[in-house]
Amino acid sequence: MTEREKMALGLWYDANFDPELCAQRREAAALCLAFNNADPRDTEEKARLQKLLLPNAAEGADVTAPFQTDYGYNCYIGAGTGINRGAYLMDGAKITIGENCFIGPNCGMYTANHPLCYEERNRGFEQAAPITIGDNVWIGGDVTILPGVTIGEGAVIGAGSVVTKDLPSNVLAVGTPARVLREIGDHDRAFYFK
Repeated sequence: MTEREKMALGLWYDANFDPELCAQRREAAALCLAFNNADPRDTEEKARLQKLLLPNAAEGADVTAPFQTDYGYNCYIGAGTGINRGAYLMDGAKITIGENCFIGPNCGMYTANHPLCYEERNRGFEQAAPITIGDNVWIGGDVTILPGVTIGEGAVIGAGSVVTKDLPSNVLAVGTPARVLREIGDHDRAFYFK
């Protein structure tokens, strides 16, 4: 079994010394560099580079530079979703972001976990667990999302929060670690369209 196959299965794998994974991260880094340095007025070039870097992002997903990812191919981003500046999607495992999500600046989504024992950690072992974000989620600026977390549809995560465990749909959650403050309901509507 290859290290990439182990990574995809959530097993411990060699993240730092496997030639295939190292080459894929270098390729993603080169695409990030090109994407981040592209002229923002050249929308065709930005779209072309975004498609190369994030082949599983839907049409209509918008990523603002600067942006970083480890592989790119493990990021699944829905239509209408906007990812603001400074985001880092550490995609050793699949990161799924639904449709029409607002991802604030400097958001970090980290799928990687490392051994607690330094002897194993120093040998480059890593394990990755997927992150799943439902449709219509708003993630505030400087939010950190840890491995294996699922955030339900319509949830709002307050700025600066650290999400360490699953959050249900249609809730407001804040803090370190993030905790549910309350459900989001009709009382939260700012505008009524008639």
